[in-house]
Amino acid sequence: MTKVTDMPTTENRKVDHIRINLEKDVQFPRLTTGLERYRFMHQALPEMNLSDVDTRVTLFGKILSAPIIISSMTGGTDMAYRINQHLAKAAQTQGVAMGLGSQRAGIEKPHLAYTYQVRDVAPDILLFANVGAVQLNYKYGAEQCQKAVDMIEADALILHFNVLQEAVQPEGDTNFAGLLTKIEQVCKNVSVPVIAKEVGWGFSEQNARDLANAGIAAIDVAGSGGTSWSEVEYHRSPTAFHARVAASFADWGIPTADAIQYAVKGAPNIQIIASGGLRDGIDIAKCIALGATAGGLAGPFLKAADESTEAVDQLIREISTQLRIAMLCSGAKDIMALQKTTLLRNEDILRC
Repeated sequence: MTKVTDMPTTENRKVDHIRINLEKDVQFPRLTTGLERYRFMHQALPEMNLSDVDTRVTLFGKILSAPIIISSMTGGTDMAYRINQHLAKAAQTQGVAMGLGSQRAGIEKPHLAYTYQVRDVAPDILLFANVGAVQLNYKYGAEQCQKAVDMIEADALILHFNVLQEAVQPEGDTNFAGLLTKIEQVCKNVSVPVIAKEVGWGFSEQNARDLANAGIAAIDVAGSGGTSWSEVEYHRSPTAFHARVAASFADWGIPTADAIQYAVKGAPNIQIIASGGLRDGIDIAKCIALGATAGGLAGPFLKAADESTEAVDQLIREISTQLRIAMLCSGAKDIMALQKTTLLRNEDILRC
């Protein structure tokens, strides 16, 4: 365990979370994303030029140069401000989307709002605001959600779901009862589309169906296999008791590959975003072939953003190039064609 910042305020938790993610191994110890179970049929004769492969995609009315989302991570501290500035500048240059971390700190302490605000350096990007869904049971409603949107001039609002993280936090907000009706009210009363996003344990098929029926416009499955937030909370644990409780859930969750397919079945008429352990453009390509519209990464971008804007820019270019080459080698000329590409399961290949 690592000694956590004294007094677990919202702001201090932000510092702890950034530091632990940068300094500790908080990946799932054994559970994987499930993406390694799939591969593309290699096309040695794709009959296309690499330069003609089109990675553009339209999401919430904005055209992205590639279906890449810098997943929601942080805000609320000076350190987070620097990270968000690096992320946003690179997102603007490369034409990809970005989410901000939970804005509770900025809503409750307006002097911290600047740590989330990136429109001055990224006026054109697809940008997501972010509020914890559980806060709808703790005096939050459409008004506070709209404040989050207005604070950063967002194009859409993320409601993030982190039941396990809250449950293993000594100071966690754990009343998740009766949220669907409140989510429905938020969807009806905020000025932008609402996205339901897990934080690393995935949604079931029934979850996806219920959220779509409540008016959610998109689901970010955020499956397991990447960062385990129970592992993060393990490193924040103030006592051995809390550490043992958090550690027992290190491999809990729905692998990302499965979560995508559950979401597609449960909510076939809304956009599906894939995240949770994605590491490169090939992972994004697989997720799109499984039914997603775009793929989000957090951990790799956090490490790059801690370094510089240039490091983030290079990472985006690498991921985009990997995606483009994967599309060429699987014979998919654009994202629509990639969505129709059939993936092979490794076990089926081994049985042949």
